Amino acid sequence: MEEYIAFDSHKRYTWVEHQEANTGKTRAYRLEHGTGAIRQALAGCARGTAVAVEATANWYWIIDEIEQASCVPKLVHPRKAKLMMGLINKTDKLDAHGFNTLQRNGTLPTVWIPPGVLRELRELTRTRLVLVAQRTRWKNRITATLAKWGMPPSAYSDPYGKKARVELEQQLERLPEQTRWATQQMLAQLDSLSEQAQQFEKRLEELVEVTPMMQWLMTLPGVGVILGATIALEIGEIERFANAERLASYSGTTPRVHSSGDRTRHGRTRPDVNRYLKWAFAEAANSVAVNHRRNPERHVSRLYTRLRASKGHARAVGAVARHLAEAAFHVLQRKEVYRDPSLNPRPGKGV
Repeated sequence: MEEYIAFDSHKRYTWVEHQEANTGKTRAYRLEHGTGAIRQALAGCARGTAVAVEATANWYWIIDEIEQASCVPKLVHPRKAKLMMGLINKTDKLDAHGFNTLQRNGTLPTVWIPPGVLRELRELTRTRLVLVAQRTRWKNRITATLAKWGMPPSAYSDPYGKKARVELEQQLERLPEQTRWATQQMLAQLDSLSEQAQQFEKRLEELVEVTPMMQWLMTLPGVGVILGATIALEIGEIERFANAERLASYSGTTPRVHSSGDRTRHGRTRPDVNRYLKWAFAEAANSVAVNHRRNPERHVSRLYTRLRASKGHARAVGAVARHLAEAAFHVLQRKEVYRDPSLNPRPGKGV
């Protein structure tokens, strides 16, 4: 019997609705979570039956069990599905029924499901990103503490590097007792995070094979091994993007556009983007900004210099990040190295 199945999953249970394709009759029940629970609930379903699952925080294991039951998981885009269902109220029953209605209509908004191996490798790059973000917060807090007590900014390019450490230790001695002790604890936490980040980088170098995909990405300005691995793992399959603009939008490098009449205003990027890709391209763009004087002839350096003069550093970095995102699409689609538009012009629209 052909049917549609929809899950509205939570931490401890999933609300399940079966809907017959011919009659539209529904059968719904609450399924408590446990090892093999999803697989057992789908044991009697026909092979290849589609199962709609909302892209919540715990979908990994649910997708795995759906596949083990020989069914086809459909990962639902939460925001788009909510808009398309047009529901005023929100309940588990309404959400599951709405997913099945969209399945019947052929309009269910789905997102790409990365393979299990790719999801596993992503844990390395994503966790490293979290560690780096925490390390940055500790650095900012230590810098703010020193500024409160009149300590001048460090003359070193990296105030927390090895060369600047002696100067930093001397500044700590000038702080009041309790503030000095608290700052030393923050500095110890900072060192621990740096060590953990290095361990992740070492493991990435050992486990993430430098594939042709990564090699092409590493020819982009500002992209090294870590950013190349992050971008490659987050993109997955370049074929799922229709064009460079779609990848740039997915990466969060395209601002919102508000246009009415003769007025056009560009706002912030949408919140529902791949924040890991957004971070990676922003990191690469900031690297370009830091080193733009070393390679002034490059397109990204000229782009940054021109926009910084008229719109400021932040928007200039954003424009460079968007160029890199679009360039990533072209190098992966063409399977070739990055061609700088200023140094290697090519006819027509290119990288």
